[in-house]
Amino acid sequence: MVRPVADKPFEMPWHAQAFALAVALNEAGLFRWEDWTRLFGEQLLAARTARAAALDGADDYYLVWLETLVTIIQRHDAITPELLQAVEDQWRAAYLSTPHGQPVRLAPAD
Repeated sequence: MVRPVADKPFEMPWHAQAFALAVALNEAGLFRWEDWTRLFGEQLLAARTARAAALDGADDYYLVWLETLVTIIQRHDAITPELLQAVEDQWRAAYLSTPHGQPVRLAPAD
């Protein structure tokens, strides 16, 4: 299992950003933390069951974290399916056109 060191609690910057987004949405009142932890636990269990193995605590863990964010945002009608698809498409285009090792950046909105 990958364990973060004390001075670097997140392995990758996007892990920290995903974590911070969940905290910010909770603090903004979109969902209760108890609802978040229940849903996240359910999705972690489903991911572990699907893999028939433990998660390693790195990308796989934060991919479930992101999946949980999308699910809870959709359940609270905070995003339309069309907007979610548009953002996913923007990210896909951005990372596919970004040279290896460079930060992925979205193009400014029109």
